Amino acid sequence: MKTRLLLLKMVLAICCLFILGGCWDNRDINHRSLPIVMGISRVDSMYKVFLMIPESGQDGTKSMLVTRTGQTITEIVDEISSNMESRVDLLHLKVIVFERKYAEEGLADSVSSFIRSREISAKALVAICDEDIGKFFDHLHKETETDQTVLYNFFEKNAGLSPTVAVSRIWEIFRSIHSYTRDIGIPLIRSGTSTIIENAGTAIIQHGRMVGQIPADETLLFNAFNERSAHGRIEVMNHASVIILDNSMKHHVTLKNGAPYIRSQIHLKVSILETRGHPSIDTIKDELESQLTERFRKMIKSMQQHEADILGVGQYFRNKIPREQLAHWRSEYFPRLRVDLVVKTTIQNEGNLKTDNINTRQ
Repeated sequence: MKTRLLLLKMVLAICCLFILGGCWDNRDINHRSLPIVMGISRVDSMYKVFLMIPESGQDGTKSMLVTRTGQTITEIVDEISSNMESRVDLLHLKVIVFERKYAEEGLADSVSSFIRSREISAKALVAICDEDIGKFFDHLHKETETDQTVLYNFFEKNAGLSPTVAVSRIWEIFRSIHSYTRDIGIPLIRSGTSTIIENAGTAIIQHGRMVGQIPADETLLFNAFNERSAHGRIEVMNHASVIILDNSMKHHVTLKNGAPYIRSQIHLKVSILETRGHPSIDTIKDELESQLTERFRKMIKSMQQHEADILGVGQYFRNKIPREQLAHWRSEYFPRLRVDLVVKTTIQNEGNLKTDNINTRQ
């Protein structure tokens, strides 16, 4: 009896060995190449991929720029891996840059492939190159040969991110492609003249396709509307310059005779940097509020012209419009949208501005 029990335990132990997967298919990190930046363009039906891959050597870490052309992005990456001594791993990819021509044709196929394959993180940042992408990557590689994180830091909140630069990720683009009431803005970049990278504004993306763009100063309001910080932005008016310290938004929406209406209030806390002449506090507030309101109207007009709701205003009307009508938000409701922007300004630091005998309002 004891012998049978022992044999049974041995058989079970051997069977367990067969079902253990182990780590036979894992690759050591020293045998993997981890690109930081990927560039993608398409001519006719052929893709061209640019990969910036860090290389460690005796003189430190340098960047290697690899370029290939093929019918699919997966095929190109696999071909690059087969010609290198290490396997290309895209899971740590930080930034994906699409050429503008490709973005105007539509990014839906590539974005859907990234989400489906899961080889690229859904949190990877996305940008659109506003020039020939080959020229851009040659410039980027030349200027950042020993620092591969420059482009990533351009969009990093704790590094070089400006409130006039949009931030978009793969999963957000995928969400907008399948949403009735939300489109997205993707940052436009190009090679800089005195700097490595230059902000060219924000691309208006509808259903994954670029249909227009807004300038950098309007991107500030785009970010503020989406509850992103405008801290650090300097606004220059006729009589003064101020820096934005904090911002917040409130919205009230309703339907009036079947047409959507939204009243948005943006509250800004600012500090005065310099003045020209002897303007009053009220004059500075009026100039700032008038400047931002006019800029916001121009942005809304551009969005309505392209029927692209990058602010996601339609999200506030999802419980006010019948579900079967939501599919017509962009074409029927959004062009008739009425928007009132109220800008309220609180000046926290007046510096050396003299306000004696001036009636100021808060």
